[in-house]
Amino acid sequence: MKTDLSRAEEIIERYDCAEHNLIAIMQEIQAEYKYLSQAALLLIAEKLDISAARVYSVATFYENFSLEAKGKHIIKICDGTACHVRKSQPIYDAIRDYLELSGKKKTSDDGMFTLETVACLGACGLAPVMTLDGEVHAKMNPEDALALLEKVRGEEAAQ
Repeated sequence: MKTDLSRAEEIIERYDCAEHNLIAIMQEIQAEYKYLSQAALLLIAEKLDISAARVYSVATFYENFSLEAKGKHIIKICDGTACHVRKSQPIYDAIRDYLELSGKKKTSDDGMFTLETVACLGACGLAPVMTLDGEVHAKMNPEDALALLEKVRGEEAAQ
């Protein structure tokens, strides 16, 4: 299945195919497609007349760029010192089991959730903390985290 990159082409054109806009172009394409596919990276390189290696090196240097498709809902578990000490790892483990993730896999088979860890969410006084689609959930535990995901699944099913 070939991905339609017409929106990516529009984004690149809007930035005048200028190399100095590389990061902005990549950010906007990722926002549109939820990740940077190999096809999108090659398109960027071609349109900006730079090497694919240069585009790839930028995509892998910055942590906010993703080369894997992400789920509809992004879960981030804080593993900073305060959250780690207050047991964020069991929350991560419970969600990972719930989503049936293994190895380096971060996204559920149904494409609904992507699970990530972050070094710090900046809410140490509320530890342990997780975010779901950018919304902070404080003083979490495995049971509350799974209940939250079940709620989201229920809302999705009702639509």
